[in-house]
Amino acid sequence: MLGILGANFLGKINIPMKNEELEQALVTLVEKKNQLATIDYNDPQYDDLEEEIHDQEDDLLEKYGDFLEDVLADVHDELCPDDDVLLPTAYLANKYVKKEDGEVTYQAAEGGVIVDVDEYPNQLTRLVLVPGPTRLMLQVGRQKEEEVWRLS
Repeated sequence: MLGILGANFLGKINIPMKNEELEQALVTLVEKKNQLATIDYNDPQYDDLEEEIHDQEDDLLEKYGDFLEDVLADVHDELCPDDDVLLPTAYLANKYVKKEDGEVTYQAAEGGVIVDVDEYPNQLTRLVLVPGPTRLMLQVGRQKEEEVWRLS
């Protein structure tokens, strides 16, 4: 099992930010992505909803992109050094499962970035950015999931 990298391992990053604001931005974006996943491409709301998502992704990158890119670079260095780091929005799933059990959590249902992890040869592995709480999950096939970073 891979260890969890905490946000404090990024001592070189000095970005004034409130964790709650990043969390809320991700939750809002994920809820819109879930809404988009429930409608057909021919639905008249589809284009407007897709545009809202793109605007929210742009806002997320503008406010938190540098921080998230540094996190992703460190995670890639640890897990998948041969893979390129992409924009943080690429690590968002297309759809999430929302769970409410005292507190709201999310689990990625489909999407994320495919990476090659030496610890899991010949297996499909993906890195996915997930809110509730903000974290990066490594999905190994369809059966296993590991938290590899959490905003603290």
